[in-house]
Amino acid sequence: MTPYPTDPADRERLLAGTHHDPHGVLGAHPTAEGIVVRALRPYARAVTVVAGELSAALHDEGDGFFSGLLPLKDVPEYRLKVTYEATVLETDDPYRLLPSLGELDLHLIGEGRHERLWEALGAEPMTHQGVSGTRFTVWAPNARGVRVAGSFNHWDGTGFPLRSLGGSGVWELFVPGVGEGELYKFEITRPDGSKTLRADPLARRTQVPPETASVVTRSAYEWDDGEWLSRRGARPAHEAPLSVYELHLASWRPGLTYRELADQLPSYVADLGSTHVELMPVAEHPFGGSWGYQVTGFYAPTARLGTPDDFKFLIDALHRAGIGVIMDWVPAHFPRDEWALAEFDGRPLYEHADPQRAAHPDWGTLEFDYGRREVRNFLVANAVYWCEEFHIDALRVDAVASMLYLDYSREPGEWTPNEHGGRENLDAVAFLQEMNATVYRRVPGVVTIAEESTAWDGVTRPTDAGGLGFGLKWNMGWMHDSLSYMSHDPVHRKHHHHEMTFSMVYAYSENYVLPISHDEVVHGKRSLVSKMPGDWWQQRANLRAYLAFMWAHPGKQLLFMGQEFAQGAEWSEARGPDWWLLSPEYGAEPDHRGVRDLVRDLNTLYTRTPALWQRDTDPAGFEWLLGEAAAEDNVLAFLRRGSDGSPPLLSISNFSPVVRADYTITVPADVPAWETCLTTDAARYGGSDVPVPDVTKRTGDVIRLTLPPLSTIWLRPT
Repeated sequence: MTPYPTDPADRERLLAGTHHDPHGVLGAHPTAEGIVVRALRPYARAVTVVAGELSAALHDEGDGFFSGLLPLKDVPEYRLKVTYEATVLETDDPYRLLPSLGELDLHLIGEGRHERLWEALGAEPMTHQGVSGTRFTVWAPNARGVRVAGSFNHWDGTGFPLRSLGGSGVWELFVPGVGEGELYKFEITRPDGSKTLRADPLARRTQVPPETASVVTRSAYEWDDGEWLSRRGARPAHEAPLSVYELHLASWRPGLTYRELADQLPSYVADLGSTHVELMPVAEHPFGGSWGYQVTGFYAPTARLGTPDDFKFLIDALHRAGIGVIMDWVPAHFPRDEWALAEFDGRPLYEHADPQRAAHPDWGTLEFDYGRREVRNFLVANAVYWCEEFHIDALRVDAVASMLYLDYSREPGEWTPNEHGGRENLDAVAFLQEMNATVYRRVPGVVTIAEESTAWDGVTRPTDAGGLGFGLKWNMGWMHDSLSYMSHDPVHRKHHHHEMTFSMVYAYSENYVLPISHDEVVHGKRSLVSKMPGDWWQQRANLRAYLAFMWAHPGKQLLFMGQEFAQGAEWSEARGPDWWLLSPEYGAEPDHRGVRDLVRDLNTLYTRTPALWQRDTDPAGFEWLLGEAAAEDNVLAFLRRGSDGSPPLLSISNFSPVVRADYTITVPADVPAWETCLTTDAARYGGSDVPVPDVTKRTGDVIRLTLPPLSTIWLRPT
């Protein structure tokens, strides 16, 4: 075959990894003399063009370049036979193929409006122009060149440069013969000419940490949760029962995979009576000690426990058991690992260009640049991805306060006011509104939940009314105040009574969740039962009374794993809950099982009592019977009412360690008698079993009954 040398400038740029259009050089190109074919195959001994019966050896130019002139008028469909020292490989030439990403995709990416971004960027196994392989695409607008390296090319990307698709910042290459399970990374040439090897920001599967490569994957999972999905949005979340069991998957039962968890977790949670689980972050993260809150693989469930389809299997099993799945989602920041998102293409890209704005002062991480439309798109599409592809029922958005305020954890001089002179991060506000609006529009029945610790107005107000658009918000104020009250010795509680009543001053300002989360039982804060004063019996009695008060209080409830059976030790991701406390061989097992039995009964009564959840956000659903007036006695009593004419529920808590006999409470005149449906002092829960009448009749406008020590009792009309 006639040699047809590669232009020296193109040759230099291809070898340096800085060519923006390798398809304009490599592959087959018509000329006046015929069809020029060029290939870049480092380490090859020979390259032959095979087209039907035609077989023509290309001229070896050195440095892996091969070229030749075919005496043809039209470009044929051809393959390359590449001879190496120990093998011969026949493959389609990636550089003879048209772009595998369409103009509409590029337009939507450029506009920051591609709501299924994971189908356009990343690694997508597919058939393109009749050829099977994988399309590799990555957004790297500052890169001088991009190559893909992986297990399929011995981690040498020299012969696999991507092309730049116009001014979109997107680079693309379809590689024939590459399929599921292959490892890969993008080799990016930075603006200064240096190189960096990066994991795919849109990778849908990763290696098991500490390895960091991305993995080509395609889901083959067939869902079986249609019944669940059809009814999950029957009621708005704030008018539905929601009792959440929060857990860390990797340590709930250490060593179990997603599929093994599917055999145990649904049955445990169903027996406990919780309506939902909340999974601490599942997206891939390099450092297990971050509990998943420092994410590097935003589109990949952690490989520590299995494959993405294995994770789908777990969610499917939970849905079939009637249990919703909430997932913690972390769009506030990302770690600085040099193989991940930080200065991805040599310049700030996902993070803000201003170092003061980019650096998160608390965690040593980087904050996203919410003002950049492609970054907003990356995150909004990520929220949609988990809900659509993994059937997640709710996203609990972490660290919202750190996103909303420019001066969050920053001193004067360390931040710059917004265009109006304020401290609000207007870009973050716009992002959260867009994310919420998009998720609610695309995935009906899904709920978004804000972990937001300030008094920001309108967190759960709809976006069309100027709010952030979340469905629910964690009530951090209630959590701090109520735990503070419970930590006091009962003799001092009368001076802190307001800590249990103040929450009702603002209870209807947002749609609240009452969270006793992982954050409250780590880092020296002690477990929930260990926060309680007194001896072991009093600690458990306090805990039981507090849990029943919490379940009756307006707002949905969340309880972290291990607290449902009064674990005395703090949680550790290294060992998980102390399940041995529930072993019959353990002498104090009844103490712990009694608390878990109470949580089960609370959940059962809660879900069967509309008064406890229908009007969480409606003042008509709550009435104090004894609030501040009973501070001296450490007693709180209130009514909960539903909206469908169902019976009300009366909750009475005695947070003092004394029996209060013949205690008088004024009650509504329309209920002649009340029956006791729960007392946390019952012997089966580990209580003292002070007698409480099954039925208490109203005398005049009051009832008189005995209040057991450190207890909560629930009553309903007979």
